[in-house]
Amino acid sequence: MAAKETARYTVPGLTLQNGQQTAALLQPRLHALNDLQLTLKHAHWNVVGRDFIAVHEMLDPQIELVRAMVDETAERMATLGLSPNGLPGALAASRSWDDYSLGRAHTSAHLAALDVVYRGFLQSHRATLSQVAELDPVTENMLLGQCGQLELFQWFLRAHLAGETGELSTAGTTTERSAAKSAR
Repeated sequence: MAAKETARYTVPGLTLQNGQQTAALLQPRLHALNDLQLTLKHAHWNVVGRDFIAVHEMLDPQIELVRAMVDETAERMATLGLSPNGLPGALAASRSWDDYSLGRAHTSAHLAALDVVYRGFLQSHRATLSQVAELDPVTENMLLGQCGQLELFQWFLRAHLAGETGELSTAGTTTERSAAKSAR
């Protein structure tokens, strides 16, 4: 880390090392949140078919809240003493996942694909949450709140994908494309 990217301070009550370690754990989450809000907006623009307006409008508040999470995460990093990097090149260079695979598609296909996106995102967010829990309770609380909101959003999507028995049409799928096919 270059000297200009790391401050020589952190929040009171944390060691400099714990503050910087916590902030460094947040950088991949910042990239993932930026990617998630762009993915949600992409789906918002490309959803068609039955229930179009309901799904189109359901995604707007999700996008806005994820954008707020991006800001909250970046500001937490800066508060802890690390310069957050929200540049698109840094996101593309460091991510381990592929771009969202659907373009113009039926509402059910996007909802199913987004269920897979949320599943992967929440798994990685929870993994970071468990690491942060040992370092900083304030950052842990932030990530807990984000997980709660995102799990609620995933439930909104899943309500469209669930049958009367509670089985999801996306059960057993691992990719956006396979989930989209299962929703038809």
